[in-house]
Amino acid sequence: MDRVKRFYALDSFRGVCALAVVVYHLHIVGSITEWAFFSNADLFVEFFFVLSGFVITHAYGLERHLDFRKFFILRTFRLVPLHVFLLGTFIIFEFLKLLASRKGFVFNKEPFTGMYSPSQILPNLFLIQAWTPLTENLSFNYPSWSISIEYYMYILFAGVSFFCFNRRHLVWIVISTCAFLLLYNHSGILTEFAYKGLSCFFAGAMSYSIFEGVRRSVQPTFATASLLEVVALVMIVMTLNSDLNQKAIISSILFCCVIMLFAFDAGVISRLLQTNAFTFLGRLSYSIYLTHIIVLSLLILMFLVLEKKTGLALAPMIGDIRYIDSGNGILNNLLVALVLLSVVAVSYFTYSFIEVNGQKVGRYLINAKQKKIPAAT
Repeated sequence: MDRVKRFYALDSFRGVCALAVVVYHLHIVGSITEWAFFSNADLFVEFFFVLSGFVITHAYGLERHLDFRKFFILRTFRLVPLHVFLLGTFIIFEFLKLLASRKGFVFNKEPFTGMYSPSQILPNLFLIQAWTPLTENLSFNYPSWSISIEYYMYILFAGVSFFCFNRRHLVWIVISTCAFLLLYNHSGILTEFAYKGLSCFFAGAMSYSIFEGVRRSVQPTFATASLLEVVALVMIVMTLNSDLNQKAIISSILFCCVIMLFAFDAGVISRLLQTNAFTFLGRLSYSIYLTHIIVLSLLILMFLVLEKKTGLALAPMIGDIRYIDSGNGILNNLLVALVLLSVVAVSYFTYSFIEVNGQKVGRYLINAKQKKIPAAT
């Protein structure tokens, strides 16, 4: 197995999990959004962290002399362009809300207050919003908190590779273990988000090292891998549906095992995940994850307008959560499907025009330095 091969099943898995997170944030009365599995789908963010650690270690973990400049540019232009674009979109959205409020339209919150305060723009721009208790961790495009954590974990990973290459496995274990202990002792030095990310990301890095050791001596048969993959998916569903007190810990350990298993690409579920529909979702996974709040916000706004026009309770507040309710259970579930299709459509646009072009800019900057080297005379 070539170290630089893509894990297509895992890429597709990321897309499926991103859609599950969309459903987690979507609240529609009497629909599948109220199922226990989707009510706990926020745990898939831990899956993303573990998978990121696994894949980054696969791509860079064996490079004794990591080209930090190249690594930094590639990672920056992989994450930042779409994040900045959506931050700008949310800021424009707040201006539109401000104009609407002056026309007498009432929103849940006043524009440019709380999580949308102007004071949170710079922390979001520099992706530090989720690291410190001094900032609003879920400000503006709130799923971007995990991007905030992931970006600086990349830099930490590169630093460990550069300064502690021979002891990198020990350092990964220390970081993951310490972050876990700080998380469950409620240390306030960093945020819980930071501890979750650090613990899961470097657990993912160690999972890749274990996978590398195992795959040299073990290649599961199709039948064995298929059985294990089905069991793994059943365990994920059972865990997310359960009332276990330590669900987050169990899920994180399970995700490490599942990622190592599906990295073999050897079973029936892996083959299914490598079909065009799933690989398409895998390519769009980052856009799906970051753009869906815009789509959901526009949906809520539309139902609030309809509620005001019709007098029907189309966007009721249940507890602290704004729900959507068409008044019909079948229509509500159809609405879930329509929202998911809309998110995928928007994500295709942002992937094609922002993600792809952002990565092209990154590659251009990497190559620009080489072009500046004068030719020998």
